[in-house]
Amino acid sequence: MNRPIRVLIAKPGLDGHDRGAKVIARALRDAGMEVIYTGLRQTPEQIVAAAVQEDVDVVGMSLLSGAHNYLFPRVAELFKEQGVDDILIIGGGVIPEDDIQSLKDAGIAAIFTPGAQTTEMIEYIKNNLKK
Repeated sequence: MNRPIRVLIAKPGLDGHDRGAKVIARALRDAGMEVIYTGLRQTPEQIVAAAVQEDVDVVGMSLLSGAHNYLFPRVAELFKEQGVDDILIIGGGVIPEDDIQSLKDAGIAAIFTPGAQTTEMIEYIKNNLKK
């Protein structure tokens, strides 16, 4: 890749806590990636529009509110509807182990739960880009 990896970090839904997302954004920047942070309370439509407009390689969503089973798949569905299939979609937050496989089946490539190391996320992104 001739440019830095571009990552959009998003906080979908009504979750008002973004400390973790900011920690991830900083770690990705420190690893040489270009990071766009959308801020709190983004709709799936806003996330997809920002990702397309910013021409990102990766969308990382952070969610603590429990709405991951709707919001994460909705983002993947909107990308599919728009014919966008070259963006790696990852998620993180307080997500029960029992929900992870269904999220992956819906198009979320990886889920990082509390305790995941930032280095693990960085390596995952570098090794799994779609572009």
